[in-house]
Amino acid sequence: MTRVAVLGAGSWGTTFAKVLADAGSDVSLWARREEVVREINETHRNTRYLQRVNLPLSISASSSLAVTLAGAEQVYLSVPSQSLREVLGEIADLMGNDIPVVSLMKGVERSTGLRMSEVIADASGIDTGRIAVLSGPNLALEIAKEEPTAAVVSSNNIETATAVAALATNPYFKSFVNTDVIGTEFGGVLKNLIALAVGIADGVGYGDNTKASIITRGLAELSAFAAAYGAKPETMWGLAGLGDLIATCESPLSRNNTAGRLLGQGYSYDMVIRQMDKTAEGLSSVSPVLELARAKSVSMPIVSQVEQVLQGTLDPRELAPHLATDDSSTPAAE
Repeated sequence: MTRVAVLGAGSWGTTFAKVLADAGSDVSLWARREEVVREINETHRNTRYLQRVNLPLSISASSSLAVTLAGAEQVYLSVPSQSLREVLGEIADLMGNDIPVVSLMKGVERSTGLRMSEVIADASGIDTGRIAVLSGPNLALEIAKEEPTAAVVSSNNIETATAVAALATNPYFKSFVNTDVIGTEFGGVLKNLIALAVGIADGVGYGDNTKASIITRGLAELSAFAAAYGAKPETMWGLAGLGDLIATCESPLSRNNTAGRLLGQGYSYDMVIRQMDKTAEGLSSVSPVLELARAKSVSMPIVSQVEQVLQGTLDPRELAPHLATDDSSTPAAE
């Protein structure tokens, strides 16, 4: 039985630990809080994040990074994006020198604008050929309930991607592979920002026409941005792009959709943060993504208006009507 480590026992980290365990691996799950560790080990549940979901017996939890990583043949990272660099500093000397390291995160580092795979390489010195990213329409609770879905594992080393996908495939979860790390990763980042916009429209009370317009125009923004940074167009029409966009924008299980809905209902940014008990990565990615867009002269009117709502300079009710009539140079998706 292959031993793997998952760092981060939030909803997605715990769910992915279950995916790996159900695929036949022996999984060691790291959690910061001792009460989470005790519950997982004693009751095989993590009720704070996944209510009424039983975890496989092959998952064990620990608050010790050294214990979690001991003997691991693959390492999966599912910590908040803005905490990744700190965690990497703690584990650099605890991992094997030749094992794959997989990012399950969908964010951009606020201080540098780096994607998560770039943060891993920069902070740990790990060769990029050992780094993989996983993305797709992956709403944690649905997967934890074993509702069938698929994802993409991407690495610039196809052997790494294939090895990770082999362990991350079971009867209800299928992993495909590609080598477009940029597109796979940016798809996961950017869809969160469009989901915020859809949530805002929903919170205001706009209907399906408005939300469909945002999703369609949002795909155009997402595709233009990713292409400017070297992504392959076909990636943005696949699981890591369109697939993830649809799931995140349409589902009430989406944390970013929920955060946007609260903004649309009139909550301030600080109030939304206090209301959310789970991390909505899109909230911290808006500004760095727009900085990256400006660096490549990519127009992103939807994301720009989301930023204005976050800053309190745009009334949420004024956001949605402008989106479908945008006449910027962003390629239309019509």
